[in-house]
Amino acid sequence: RMPSCLLKLTRVVLSHKPWALFILIFVFVSFAYIKLYSGIWEDPKSRGLTYGLSAETSCAHYVPSPLNIAAGPPPSTGNVFFVETSEQTTPSYLFSCSVESAARTHPASRVVVLMKGLAKGNSSLPRHWAFSLLSCFPNVEIRPLDLTELFSGTPLAQWYSWPLRHWEPYLFAVLSDACRIVLMWKFGGIYLDTDFIVLKNLQNLTNALGIQGDNGLNGAFLSFEPKHEFMELCMQDFVQNYNGWVWGRQGPELLTRVFKKWCSLRTIKSMSCKGVSALAPEAVYPVPWQDWKKLFEAISALELHNLLKNTYAVHIWNKLSHGTKLEITSQALLAQLYSQFCPATYTKMKED
Repeated sequence: RMPSCLLKLTRVVLSHKPWALFILIFVFVSFAYIKLYSGIWEDPKSRGLTYGLSAETSCAHYVPSPLNIAAGPPPSTGNVFFVETSEQTTPSYLFSCSVESAARTHPASRVVVLMKGLAKGNSSLPRHWAFSLLSCFPNVEIRPLDLTELFSGTPLAQWYSWPLRHWEPYLFAVLSDACRIVLMWKFGGIYLDTDFIVLKNLQNLTNALGIQGDNGLNGAFLSFEPKHEFMELCMQDFVQNYNGWVWGRQGPELLTRVFKKWCSLRTIKSMSCKGVSALAPEAVYPVPWQDWKKLFEAISALELHNLLKNTYAVHIWNKLSHGTKLEITSQALLAQLYSQFCPATYTKMKED
């Protein structure tokens, strides 16, 4: 027999009352939307996979060229931050490469990976090959991301507490946009998206962000001193001009808006203004997002050198490129970047 509440609901619907039909359809669509929305952020290839390095495998096998702390730059108080705002705890090869390349190029800095999916207070990481591999690097720290704690004491605290926030279509991207500007304002240092491959030490790029090639700024790379006024203005703009239903509104568009006001500009150009630098595209975005397919095309050693001679890091545009097949042993630009700048991850990729 049907439960009484379900029976009553069925009778109401069968009575053809329009408002009841509307409510029923709304509930069903809402449930389907939430299930779909939560699912699209999970990498289907990583579902259920919990690879771990075997107990007899030493770090020397996967990290053939260990960090040379003595040969690195002077100790710096600036951390290198990565953030994962979804519940994902199965890092991809690109995620691992991003962190590894940052650890190798910043041996005297802490490389801090903040992940929302990690349980607070739990000292052990999930069993996954990427965590095992990255633990071989002494300057890498993987920590839980507590968003309430991070946003406390900033203009974003009240914004984050809004109960209907989860309905917004670009929630994880917007949370990431929020985290990076708060991290830069509170702690300073360097922020990188988890689809960067770092080629050189970034510590000398202070109070800087990059032009992505179409007269706009991108926040996939940020480097600022703590409590910098520019980041404070970004936090204020985030709340005052908030619209979570427009892609990029709280990210590239926000940074572009604030920088134009900061420098009294109409169009973005490579320059330094009032202590903040907008770096030319080749610095961190040498491959424009429109040309992301070039990452998977073969390139000679000379072409690679010429392309990256003025480059500190390469953005891989994972939102666009993530479904593209890569032959890891080929001469594709991306394969060569893996090989040279994250050799431990590259070794694991070849084995798999």
